[in-house]
Amino acid sequence: MVQATALPRNETGIETVIGILKQRYADRVQTGAAIREQHGHTTTWIDNQVPDAVAFPQSTKEVSEIVKICATHKVPVIPFGTGTSLEGHVNAPAGGISVDLSQMNRVLAVNAEDLDCVVQPGVTREDLNTHLRDKGLFFPIDPGANASLGGMASTRASGTNAVRYGTMKDNILSLEAVMPDGQVIRTGKRARKSSAGYDLTRLLIGAEGTLGIITEITLRLQGIPEAISSARCSFPSVDAACRAVMMTIQYGVPVARIELLDDLSVRAANAYSKLELPDTPLLLLEFHGSESGVVEQAETFGTIAEEFGGTDFAATTSTEERSKLWQARHDMYWASLQLRPGAKGISTDVCVPISRLAECVTAAQDKAAKLGLLAPIVGHVGDGNFHTLLLIDMENEDEVAKAEEFVGWLNDAAISMEGTCTGEHGIGQGKKPYLEKELGPATRYMAAIKVALDPDNIMNPGKILPATAGTVSKS
Repeated sequence: MVQATALPRNETGIETVIGILKQRYADRVQTGAAIREQHGHTTTWIDNQVPDAVAFPQSTKEVSEIVKICATHKVPVIPFGTGTSLEGHVNAPAGGISVDLSQMNRVLAVNAEDLDCVVQPGVTREDLNTHLRDKGLFFPIDPGANASLGGMASTRASGTNAVRYGTMKDNILSLEAVMPDGQVIRTGKRARKSSAGYDLTRLLIGAEGTLGIITEITLRLQGIPEAISSARCSFPSVDAACRAVMMTIQYGVPVARIELLDDLSVRAANAYSKLELPDTPLLLLEFHGSESGVVEQAETFGTIAEEFGGTDFAATTSTEERSKLWQARHDMYWASLQLRPGAKGISTDVCVPISRLAECVTAAQDKAAKLGLLAPIVGHVGDGNFHTLLLIDMENEDEVAKAEEFVGWLNDAAISMEGTCTGEHGIGQGKKPYLEKELGPATRYMAAIKVALDPDNIMNPGKILPATAGTVSKS
């Protein structure tokens, strides 16, 4: 594991707060070792830093009460959704109280005429779409994992549909949140646009729980398309596939999804999902629209693909065939692990301008090969975002060191190409060293906001901001 930095603990305050919370919420405050370890765990290689207790509120009022008690005694509060984050977001480096929002899991309102809904943070994206299906609506953000919508908002999640529908920041109208002093605020109304004051909605989206706890979300919805078509096409190289993506976007083809699998990923998908695809880089696409529109879009892409050596092009509107392909894409993490049984999968992501995508992906492949690392690549390449899954023997110190070198190199490479060290995983603990490289003095202004809203640093401390980012100065 990669060692995570511990922060000073407030032992007296923690003990006092646990006593108060247990008295008030009884068995909805747990201190057992197993549940605490679960709430420090993420799918990461960062050390598990367990909280001292886990609280399970059932309402915004209870979240507010918990935060007020913690604020009074200066005890850390760590929001927890489903624990699918990848950069140590739910670790407790200073101990404290993990606030598990899974019991706040109701869809509060669906306003079908206005294409929006209001949900509690514990609702998962799959549960929401099941709830909406009979109304002819769906929520388009799909990060792969069945994450909670509160967690998706807090990490500014993205996913396979982002190329057409945007990310979480584009699909949230307003939030209700509990701030570090326990005050409950609403950041906006249901209107589709507003010029009223600072945009607190987008300040909290992607704040990773460092500025407050999201307790209600008003989401934009979409109508279920009349028709959906999927397509796949193999390419002689990653470079050729990426250039086909660039041309598709530049031509204005309204793709809903456009996903890249490199040759290693295709090999893994064939074995795990029982497919028979050529073992060469692959693009998976999906088109939404009218019956004639999706056929035309697929044909246009097929023509573009031919220019870049695309082969085995196939398109389908069959629900069964589409589901099989996209399930294989969503199963890529588990499929990739089979390439090296017993290895741990270390996932990292970057995002670059589409014009630099082929260069960055190819360089990542070359770097992994030079270091002797097995590293399949998949990507939401319609917006320049790709993921590398390093398959590492964590008992091998040399391999771990090489993996750390690769991750650092990839973050730096993306930044040097005018991209970002993370397209959707977030900063958490793992990517803190690269935020200042990417944004420079802007991190000082982020730190100033943090200090202004959370002067005692109780909200998810040790995340996002590097230790060197102080408050704003004139120097």
